[in-house]
Amino acid sequence: MASFGVRWGRGGLAVAGLAAALYVIPGCTAKPAGGLKSLAQGQMKSLVVDDTPSPAPTVPFADAAGKTHTLAEFKGKAVIVNLWATWCAPCVQEMPTLAKLAQTSAGQPVAIVPISLDSADDVANAESFIAKRPPLPFYSDVKYALPFGFKPSVATLPTTLLIDAAGNVRGRVAAGADWAGPDAKRVVETLEKTP
Repeated sequence: MASFGVRWGRGGLAVAGLAAALYVIPGCTAKPAGGLKSLAQGQMKSLVVDDTPSPAPTVPFADAAGKTHTLAEFKGKAVIVNLWATWCAPCVQEMPTLAKLAQTSAGQPVAIVPISLDSADDVANAESFIAKRPPLPFYSDVKYALPFGFKPSVATLPTTLLIDAAGNVRGRVAAGADWAGPDAKRVVETLEKTP
């Protein structure tokens, strides 16, 4: 009879352990509480999260060699799209922090995509500006069409749009921000985990 009690006790412990594991494991893989909305603080206080994410626009833009690209090329990664121009003082001030973010996120499923909205006459100046901020790539939209592809349209510069790995726009930060700081790091890490 004592042996039955010991076996029952061990079996009960095994069942309790399994139940505990099943309870804890989902919590380890769950999204952070509050998601992106909870991160609208500090340097990311301007973060506005889309309640109903929309697909990233298919409007083309060009690289330094003139080759055409779309945001669809970055699917599978968290994408930080920064719309900027050399004539925009907050854009110029913010760009070194985006370069730092690109450095620290190298090798991770994150793409930092700065897209200049400078006119065709100023593309060379914008390209030179980006070349001094490695490892940022140079992209441009001289037709100023991409801002109107987002819903709602982008009205101010700089504006940074947050796109998840599935290609959906999850939020935006209008006005300059420190993309090299811990607040931005939490936003990018959360975006990486967003399905």
